[in-house]
This record gives sequence, C-alpha cells and structure tokens, in this order.
Amino acid sequence: MVATAAENGLAQVPASPLRPAALASWLFGVAILILLIVAVGGITRLTESGLSITEWKPVTGAIPPIGEAQWQAEFAAYQATPEYRFEAGPAGMTLSDFKFIFFWEWFHRLIGRVIGMAFALPLAWFWIRGAIPAGYKPRLVALLALGGLQGAFGWFMVRSGLSGEMTDVSHFWLSIHLLTALFTLGGLIWTARDLLVLAGNPQARPARLTALGTATLAILFIQLLFGAWVAGLNAGLASDSWPLMQGRLFPEIGWTRGALWTLTHDPFLIHWIHRWWAWVAVAALIVMARALKKAGDRRASVYIHIAFGTQIILGIATVMTGVALWLAVAHQVVGAALVAATAWGAHRLGQGAR
Repeated sequence: MVATAAENGLAQVPASPLRPAALASWLFGVAILILLIVAVGGITRLTESGLSITEWKPVTGAIPPIGEAQWQAEFAAYQATPEYRFEAGPAGMTLSDFKFIFFWEWFHRLIGRVIGMAFALPLAWFWIRGAIPAGYKPRLVALLALGGLQGAFGWFMVRSGLSGEMTDVSHFWLSIHLLTALFTLGGLIWTARDLLVLAGNPQARPARLTALGTATLAILFIQLLFGAWVAGLNAGLASDSWPLMQGRLFPEIGWTRGALWTLTHDPFLIHWIHRWWAWVAVAALIVMARALKKAGDRRASVYIHIAFGTQIILGIATVMTGVALWLAVAHQVVGAALVAATAWGAHRLGQGAR
C-alpha cells in the first residue's frame, strides 16, 4: 500500500487563497481602460462635445435618448447653454450635429461607468475570497475612491461651462479631471508592480519612492498640468510653427492683468511653457532611464525612451498641423502611456532601494 502524507509524518499545507499575480493582471486591465477613456476624453474635448449633456445622471444616464421627443428635449437643454447661444447656435447646428457631439460625451461617461464596475466588482470578489494580501486593502479602496472622485470632478468640470457667459469648461477643472485620471493610472501601475514582486517573493515589501523618482514625477506633473491648460484654453492654436512662435523664440505676452493671471490664463505663455518645459521633462526622464539601465532593468529604460520620444514628435506635429484631431488625441494618449512608463520606472528604482 502507498503510505499517505499523514502516515509519513508530513503535514499537509493548505493552499493559500492569496492571488497577487491575478490581482496584478486585473489592475493592468483597468489601466488599459483608463488609457481608452483618456483617448475618448481627448476626442470629446477636441470636438467640443463636453457640454452636450447638461445633467449628471449616474445610473439612468447610461441609456441614451430614445425617440424623437427625448432627442428634442436633450437638444433644447443644450440650446440653453452659453456655448450654444454664443458659438454652436450662430454656426447653424442641426439636430444631427447635436447627436454627433452627444455621442462622444455619452460614450466618455459610459466608459467611466464601465471602469467603475471593472474595478469595484472584481475588488469585491477578491475581498470575499480572501485573495488580497495584507496591507493592500486600504490601497485598493483608495484607488476605488479616486475613480469616484474622477467622476465627480468630471461633472464639476462640465458644470463650470454651463453657467454665466463661459462657452468652454474651466481649464482648472479640466486639469484636475485629467490629472486625477493620470494619478490613478500611475497608482494602478505601481500597485500592480508591487503585487507582481510579491507573487515572486512572499516576503517582499512594497517599493518606496526614491529622490530621483520623486523629482522626475514632479517635473512630469508640471508638464502635464500645462498640457491640460493648453487643452482647456485651446492654446495649441496659439502657434502653428516650431520652434518659433510668431516668428520669435518668445512670443508677445500681455502682463497688464498681473503675473499670476498671465501665468495661469494667457494661452501664448502657457503654450510656450508647455513646449519648452518638455525638454526639462525629457532630461529628467533620460536620467531616470539611465539609472534603470544601470540597475539592470533595460526594458523599463527602453519603454521610457520610446514614450517620451514619440510624445515629443506628436507634440510638434500637433502644433504644426493646427491641432489635427487624431494627432492631438494620440499626443494625449501617449502622454498617459508616458505616465505609466514613468511610474513603472520609479517603482523599479524604489524596489531596488528597498
């Protein structure tokens, strides 16, 4: 007879319910969805679609208008907005035109709902199964809360363009909305990388931010902030030439309303800062990439180089084509991919430091 493990004095070890690798795959999947919503958000902005839906209905808003009466009601609500009265209406917008911009805003919000479910439902399942390693529940709940804030910030952004005489949303709210999405993306990548390391070594501890990682992310944050303001103020149209603007290295700027207002509102200055701070960001990313290569992670170094190289080319092309739609959208999406690559690189450096 074959002796059992118990008869041989061998204790049977129960299988662990923890699934760090599965959790990492799930988080990477959510990160891909965020890249998708960044792309659709860019299309929504560039097609002036963001104010086409004038109400925030988290549940019932998932269903688009059905029938002529509902479409006319939505169109009438849009016709009451400053954007329609001062821009879209005088241009001669038809119901068919309205349906086009309505689709992009509705699709943008729909993807937001899908992301919420794609995060909340698996999180609940992993939680109930006891598959979440110790110390990760608060971080995952925080990421879920960021997703909820993202939806709320999106509505505050839309609401900012529905009152007064504004024909566009506030570029401040637009930057908060976009940067929250990118911060969430970075958090997903960082947490997924921690979980992958934990899957290979159950004794591993989470990575921590190094001085180089912090500095690089801070420099990139400034670039992304001015990029969001460029989008919100249509400042990409301030110049269609590169490297000069208006035939000059530094464009004419009006400072009569004060330095702070000019720095945060003047489209020419904001455009100029965005195009030249990019090279500060490139320098920081090169330093990070070299540090990663020295640490033995050549793949992360290569991805960072590809991301910022592509981003620079797309940025110049976007300017020189007068903000062509698909180039501008690609510029925004690659910017999000650059955030993901930088978060990966900062995590790798932090993992080595740990």
